Amino acid sequence: MIFKQDNIIVGLEVGTSKVCAVVGEAGPDSVANIVGVGKVPSHGVRKGEIVDSAKAEEDIRAAVAEAEKSADIEIQSVLLGVTGNHIRGFNNRAVHNITSEEGEIGEDDVEDVMRQARNISLPAENEIIHAVRQRFHVDRQEGIVSPVGMLGSRLEVDVHVVHGQRNRLQNPIRRVRELQLQVEAVVFNGRASAMSVLTREQGEQGALLIDLGGGTTEFVAVTGGNHRHSGVLPVGGDHVTNDISVGLKISNSRAEEVKLSHGRATPDSSVNGGTLTFNSELGLSDHSVKLEHLHTVMHARLEEIFQLIRTDLEPAGILRELHGGVYLTGGGSRVSGITELASEVFGMPAAMARNQLDSGLQEVLGQPEYSSAIGLVKYGAQNLDNVRGRGPWRRFKNGLQRLVGRR
Repeated sequence: MIFKQDNIIVGLEVGTSKVCAVVGEAGPDSVANIVGVGKVPSHGVRKGEIVDSAKAEEDIRAAVAEAEKSADIEIQSVLLGVTGNHIRGFNNRAVHNITSEEGEIGEDDVEDVMRQARNISLPAENEIIHAVRQRFHVDRQEGIVSPVGMLGSRLEVDVHVVHGQRNRLQNPIRRVRELQLQVEAVVFNGRASAMSVLTREQGEQGALLIDLGGGTTEFVAVTGGNHRHSGVLPVGGDHVTNDISVGLKISNSRAEEVKLSHGRATPDSSVNGGTLTFNSELGLSDHSVKLEHLHTVMHARLEEIFQLIRTDLEPAGILRELHGGVYLTGGGSRVSGITELASEVFGMPAAMARNQLDSGLQEVLGQPEYSSAIGLVKYGAQNLDNVRGRGPWRRFKNGLQRLVGRR
């Protein structure tokens, strides 16, 4: 099949356990069709950040090549997902006084107040990744969706700002550029995953999206349809595997197998007394472990992850606004009983999320580990003109977006 190059969007996730490139074609109404995928094990990334540039670059090259073969296209540019525990989010409000003679709010006023919202005092080494518009206020009237054409003397806007350390963000950008690929935009993985799996209705009701990756866990709270809270924990599914390896005295590879085949996030009384027996490794005698012990080890780590997220959310008072519940995605969510544990910790319904794109490769759309990369494609499809410098964002791109064009 031949695709129009202008409509091709590639989401690239450089993760701890995998590097994957998902290829999408932007169609009518900003809907993307997934047409290709490339995935390889990751060797140069730890806790979501590059620790071995050469290995990371080689993995990116391999994933992109596989995606090109899958979609039968030549990839020229990507939307790059980023994560790491240096990434932070907070809410900000900006104010702009209307100076027109009749007091009518125009497009220039909206641009001015959004520019002010981005003009934030951050540590010198940090850059803004996103300044996500929430709601406008006109003369203290709240909940304005579009103020253009309204009369007022004071225009305010609430935004959610996501930022991170410049050099740590630049590391994956440089690795991609070394492969002669353009980075069209940089997107926080948590935001991409939320765009991939949360419906408009869930976002309006208030939902918490938790993406359990290999080395990190991203979480995003959406209330009233607005991105309200972001966070990253430097802990993920690989840590659960390591705990099993240490606690049960088995190899990491075998611990991963056991986690997926017999693991459980909550204790199960029906397995009390049950055991698993492993064939010998490296000439050692056969080894038996109690299923109850396995579940206890996994429960402790996963409960800790959820408790850390709850602790982060509580000061902002967002938990009481999450009427839609908790949604889980990412490869680390492939654990029996994990929704029950999340429901117990957060005190609200929890469910496995599903990707909201229905068009394209079902082997990709149906897998939780692809949520972030699919979300990158969806982000690109919904913001195609802005991402490619044809929309209004070109007037006030933030520092990080300017940096993607530099070596």
